[in-house]
Amino acid sequence: MTRALSLRICVTLALCALLVVKPVLAQPRDLPLLFDARERIARPDLTGLARLRFLTTVDFPPFNFIDQSGKLSGFHVDLAREICRELLIEDKCQIQAVTYAELIPALEQGQGEAVAAGIAVSPELRQRFAFSRAFMQLPARFAVNTKAEEPVASAAELEGKPVGVVSGTTHEAMLKAFFPKIEPKTFPERNAMLSALQQGGVAAVFSDGMQLSFWVSGSIAGGCCALLDGAYFSQHFLGEGLTIMNRKAEPALTQAIDHALLALSRNGRLEEIYLRYFPNGIY
Repeated sequence: MTRALSLRICVTLALCALLVVKPVLAQPRDLPLLFDARERIARPDLTGLARLRFLTTVDFPPFNFIDQSGKLSGFHVDLAREICRELLIEDKCQIQAVTYAELIPALEQGQGEAVAAGIAVSPELRQRFAFSRAFMQLPARFAVNTKAEEPVASAAELEGKPVGVVSGTTHEAMLKAFFPKIEPKTFPERNAMLSALQQGGVAAVFSDGMQLSFWVSGSIAGGCCALLDGAYFSQHFLGEGLTIMNRKAEPALTQAIDHALLALSRNGRLEEIYLRYFPNGIY
């Protein structure tokens, strides 16, 4: 299982098959707004806060990584800094990288106050920790071969055609539930699926939108393919989205982070960070 899949809650395929809902589509490129335009979240008093240390990792680009100059960089890193700036606590703000396995123990032991590293929200974790509102969701997307003899222009044109998907993933379950007229063709792993798309073995593939966005614009794809219009969301299959986790005993901090995320969403700075690391868009 890839780290990208760790951002989603894995549910049983039996339950997935029973769920009857429609996929939600986002507008192309734009970062979908996850806060109600009329919502208000008060900024709590943080004068008693001695430090706000965000814990993250270095192995999940473009969210967290070490750049060419040796500095900790990424979407989550820039977002943490913007949250501190919005809360007027830049002098108390720190960012520390640990291994993925160390994130939860470090938070529990007080080595940091918040985790910004793409940990998937689960019922078990909600019993132990607090989570901010979701600030970004990773969609499922179709990718097609633009050089095919009969190029596909819409998802409707995929009915009755083979569409590649990695076996045993939430994307396979989502494809079967939302597009029952499409013929799924399963592959044991992602590279085999993408190779089949390049060679014309399938009409399209259905997978994680972030990964597909980087692949179609990269050198390995060689300009063969493109994302089909339509970004599909499902909390049931893909989870609640990206959040920031902190300790339950600190509700004021959770509220403060939500206040900052709401402000960054409205003033456009959240979308600026998104476009900085996803210039081609994933929606």
